[in-house]
Amino acid sequence: MHVFARRGIAQARFTPMELRELDHVPGVEIVVDPADVELDDASIAAARSSKQTQMVVRTLQDWALRDRRDRPRRLHLHFLHRPVQVLGSDRVTGLRFERTEFDGAGGVRGTGLFTEHPVETVYRAVGYTGSHLDGLPFDHDAGRVLELDGSLLPGVYAVGWIKRGPVGLIGHTKGCALETVGSLLADADGLVAAPHRDPGAIEELLADRGVAHTTWDGWLRLDKHERRPGEERGRERMKVVPRAEMLAISRPT
Repeated sequence: MHVFARRGIAQARFTPMELRELDHVPGVEIVVDPADVELDDASIAAARSSKQTQMVVRTLQDWALRDRRDRPRRLHLHFLHRPVQVLGSDRVTGLRFERTEFDGAGGVRGTGLFTEHPVETVYRAVGYTGSHLDGLPFDHDAGRVLELDGSLLPGVYAVGWIKRGPVGLIGHTKGCALETVGSLLADADGLVAAPHRDPGAIEELLADRGVAHTTWDGWLRLDKHERRPGEERGRERMKVVPRAEMLAISRPT
């Protein structure tokens, strides 16, 4: 597997913990080209200004210089590579990249040197933007959503990436959820009670509005469906991705 980044190692958005976990994936060797880990003055300044960036830079430089290990699979991390073209006609056969270089201001520019890598599948990861919901602001305090004037929006809470951005591992996610749930429990006595206390009323409302949904029993059916082919291939599960297919599987036959 190959991962490509347009800029250098000092601009990488890994956390030190993510890199440590990556290096402990069983049977996987991390490969970094020594030519990709050089720094310019701006990158050196960025590393010196942040302990986390400094740890990431040091880790990637160490990986570039260490001896190869005899592991069955490899993950190549490429830096200073700008994708310019997906190769292939009826299917992906490769990617063409332009080598980039530092521009002295923390960014990069093209060099006019191109390389091609044979690949069969391409995944694009170019950033993250939360989707806005009409009437709901983005600001929050410990998970409590705030109005534009800073006052609380009663009964509305946020958790996950929409709350803290696309960062963190499972530990961060758990801490984020605990904070929001703590706020919810602290506010519970002052929240307006639901007018319809029957859990079945939610399903009726969704059905009346034509919203395709599933239930806990439906999720269990989907879970069983995914685990069966996974076990046959020595995996935890074979994930069903299309939403329509997930809903069809989760519903009673």
